[in-house]
Amino acid sequence: MKGNLPSWLIAIGIMTLMVLSGCSADTTKESDTTKEPEEKAIQLEEKPEAEKNTTEADEKPVTEAQEAQSTEKTQEELAKSFGLELVTVGRVVDGDTIETSDGRKIRLVGVNTPESTTRTEIYGKEASNYTKSKLAGKQIWIQKDVSETDRYNRYLRIIWMDVPTNDLDETEIRTKMFNADLVLNGYAEPSTYPPDVKYSEYFVKFAREARKANKGLWSYGEQGTTKGDLDQKNNSGTAASGGTGTTGSSGGTSTNHGSTTEVFQNCTELRKVYPNGVPSTHPAYQAKMDRDKDNYACES
Repeated sequence: MKGNLPSWLIAIGIMTLMVLSGCSADTTKESDTTKEPEEKAIQLEEKPEAEKNTTEADEKPVTEAQEAQSTEKTQEELAKSFGLELVTVGRVVDGDTIETSDGRKIRLVGVNTPESTTRTEIYGKEASNYTKSKLAGKQIWIQKDVSETDRYNRYLRIIWMDVPTNDLDETEIRTKMFNADLVLNGYAEPSTYPPDVKYSEYFVKFAREARKANKGLWSYGEQGTTKGDLDQKNNSGTAASGGTGTTGSSGGTSTNHGSTTEVFQNCTELRKVYPNGVPSTHPAYQAKMDRDKDNYACES
């Protein structure tokens, strides 16, 4: 029939299509086969990275904990090497005296703040309030110099707010020691009593800086408002030319080497004339009446 293709040509066409179809399938299969190893390789590369990230995330808290433990251990070792004891402040008595939570009364070594309890000196309340604001309820480190206690059984101590890496480094003394803080800010004067002299030179240096800047108690004059190492010793008195010393009864005077000294038999007699006691620069001062060795005799 006109227009119909020969059967043999149709057969060839069908065979050609089958061949081409088979090649395409093989190509696709080959492509898939090639792609699969590549994807597996990528997955294998990504897996260690993911595992690495997971491991790092897991190890980070452990590392931070280890670092914290290491820091704590180092601090404990330093504290032990400097003889520091960690205590909690129970209450503040005044500017230079505190009581720990276990009932021990601590007198700060090497410094003296104005009185604010049984008697009041200028800037005493300010010093007491400052100490309360810094120490009340806080954990602190205390350090003994030489002496354990004073005559009133108060523990004589240096107070550190933080453990120093070197307890004789001036920068650390300035920034971490509370005794030094009081002097630097004009709340206390240096007050040295051997054998507790480890930091006395620092305290005198700091006090001179505070006095030069008119800080705190130094704003009231060169002598400050309480007794301390920078006080000018007043040895002048009524001269008795060439006289020899005579000791009178209570309330009398004794003249020796040109200076007049008032001599009292005891604090009861002295307080009849000087109700608040006398400083070490006063003619009536006697060391035997200065029981707490704070350069002030017979204070009430």
